[in-house]
Amino acid sequence: MTKGAGVEIVKKREVLALVCLEFSSWTEFQSRMYHYAAFPKDFLWGVTSSAYQIEGGWEADGKGASIWDTFTHQKPSSIPENATGDVACNSYSGVQQDLDLIKTLGVKSYRFSISWPRLFPNGTTAEPVNPKGLDYYNALIDGLLSLNVAPVVTLYHWDLPQALQDDGGWKNENIIKLFNGYAEFCFKTFGDRVRFWITFNDPFTVAWKGYGSGEMPPNLKADPGTAPYHVGRILLKAHATVYHTYQTYRPTQKGLVSIALNGDWYEPLDVNVPRDLEAADRAMQFRLGWFAHPIFKNGDYPEAMKFQVAAKSDLQRLKESRLPALTEDEKAMIRGTADVFCLNHHTTKIAKSSTQQLTPHSYQYDWDIMEQELTHFPQTGLKGQRAVSWGLRRVLNWIKLEYGDPEVYVTDNGVATERKVSDDDSARVFFLKTYIDEALKAQSLDGVRLRGYLGAPLMDGFEWLQGYTVGSGLIHVDFTNSTLPRTHKYSSQLYQGIVKKNGFPPGEDETLVERFTSSSKRLHQPQVGVQFGSVPPLY
Repeated sequence: MTKGAGVEIVKKREVLALVCLEFSSWTEFQSRMYHYAAFPKDFLWGVTSSAYQIEGGWEADGKGASIWDTFTHQKPSSIPENATGDVACNSYSGVQQDLDLIKTLGVKSYRFSISWPRLFPNGTTAEPVNPKGLDYYNALIDGLLSLNVAPVVTLYHWDLPQALQDDGGWKNENIIKLFNGYAEFCFKTFGDRVRFWITFNDPFTVAWKGYGSGEMPPNLKADPGTAPYHVGRILLKAHATVYHTYQTYRPTQKGLVSIALNGDWYEPLDVNVPRDLEAADRAMQFRLGWFAHPIFKNGDYPEAMKFQVAAKSDLQRLKESRLPALTEDEKAMIRGTADVFCLNHHTTKIAKSSTQQLTPHSYQYDWDIMEQELTHFPQTGLKGQRAVSWGLRRVLNWIKLEYGDPEVYVTDNGVATERKVSDDDSARVFFLKTYIDEALKAQSLDGVRLRGYLGAPLMDGFEWLQGYTVGSGLIHVDFTNSTLPRTHKYSSQLYQGIVKKNGFPPGEDETLVERFTSSSKRLHQPQVGVQFGSVPPLY
């Protein structure tokens, strides 16, 4: 490890320590104190969804198969109740119904994803576009604009055309050109009406869970120590290529391009123990920094990540690190390829230093940490996910300090509850109120440049490996009824109120309480990373 690399690792640990120490000394009362204030007037409120989770119509009108179609159709199925996204919410045949739901919420934006195989069944623009798929997305975008709702479009939310997977998927560098062609078609076709693009949703899941642990399609797990890093590099290059392609359209379309990164928070077991601070920092760098550091910092992987994988590879008697080095040209191409920071956040865990095994070679073991749950916080409908709202404030502050104070949008912050919970979802009400209030604290007390919250899922849908056993939406969908009736949950009414009031504006009593109890300090911003200027409003 070079002297410069060692210095950067120490600086990274200091950033995490600064965030942790800012809050760790607080009393429980201070941590749980509710903050009353409003977000800025131009704050972007929205709801979110993804194609495979809600569209259905899996082979309707010429749509091609995706890797999720292939996965869920396998027998025996690993999805509870042999569930699939074949029908899901049937949004493909019910655009107006979805638009009516969005209208009732009073939001300013709707994040959805385009199904690549619905437009191009085999994944390549060399074939004619599927006209029915094109009609669907045009109708959705035009309908949103008629409601004065801004479309926020994700180009890839995990549903790769199966034809491309048959040719190697994200392990084959040829996919960069194909993804860029698909993205450019979308810019040409929808860009006159779409001003916010997200290239990938959570590339960590694609690289690790798809090509490492094998939990998610394409379910490859033969090479967990090398394949995820190789795929991660290709995803970074694909994202950067698309970002640069958009530069051709930016002068006329004036839109934003980013990537949605998963940023769950890792709290040190003991902030006063250097090894635990280092462990928490490694966890943040391996999970969020893997993609954020190259894009928002210097075009390269975090030094802590490079050092850790190189050290493990050396102990494994390998000739070179399993983390492939990025060339100087690749670094230059990747650096700065996001106009804003898009954050997905769901939970917080404790990180403790722990030397992990050397065999088999695995990205998971490279971290050298042990995760622990905060068991005194509420359990959500997903195993391993607890509702720890203050983690959102911490990670927003970490992004501010680590990545040069970019403008931030929370693009996914859903919580799963058991299927038996229909309209009376008090757990989701608690989750939304506390998490959004922590985001408000980060924005109004800590100076985080938070520009929008699009994190609430619109309606229940196909919840990936859980099928339909849990629901995450503001709208309940009855999947036992063939007509798929929708019902507003209590949380949707709460969210409508938050949106309408633009946060939690104080009443007279709350103002008095805030005057005597608010003691939060503003974190100081170090001059690091890429500096981002302000961006124009979406409409």
